[in-house]
Amino acid sequence: MPEFLNIELMNWEDFWDLVIRASFNLFVVLILVRVLYYRITPRKEYLFTYILISVVVFFMIMLLENVGVEIGFALGLFAIFGMLRYRTQQIPIREMTYLFLVIGVSVINSLANRRVSYAELLLTNAAIVLVTYLLEKVFLMKTESKKLVFYEKIELIKPAMRTELIADLEERTGLIIHRVDIERIDYLRDAARIYIYYYERDWRNSDSGIQADNNDD
Repeated sequence: MPEFLNIELMNWEDFWDLVIRASFNLFVVLILVRVLYYRITPRKEYLFTYILISVVVFFMIMLLENVGVEIGFALGLFAIFGMLRYRTQQIPIREMTYLFLVIGVSVINSLANRRVSYAELLLTNAAIVLVTYLLEKVFLMKTESKKLVFYEKIELIKPAMRTELIADLEERTGLIIHRVDIERIDYLRDAARIYIYYYERDWRNSDSGIQADNNDD
């Protein structure tokens, strides 16, 4: 093979192995995050993060494996990525689970060697996708989410007025609310901070001025 600065210009066997496995890994990740996650929780910032982290982790471990890095070191990198916490906002549990999924799938697909057949690799990825699908679509069809609302009708926060409070919040947000949690009351400003809880499938019409968050059952 021709070389440049003691590095091969092209190793066709390794090149096509990288292309096939990278394409397969991206295909599986897209099913997980674009088909399963995004259709239920259309949050583009997490979709962007999941895909890029998966691609980077896959290529990083794949190339490190090719230069002789031990699997223990690669798994250590995986553990570091798995402990990621963004300083700007705490990631909800469900989003953290999908982050773990895409990193785990990428690590599995990149570390699989010649002792792991394509059939075994395909079965492993198919099992992960199938279990995720069953949990999202069959067993856990309702994903509870919450929004933080700054509410000024302080006379409605009384326990006796809970029905009227929920009705007013539903009218304003366009969401079907099944419970509320009054976090803080500011009597000087006649306002309250309220968390409203609703199910993703009950989403009707979101108000972009309300801060959103997710909270899984």
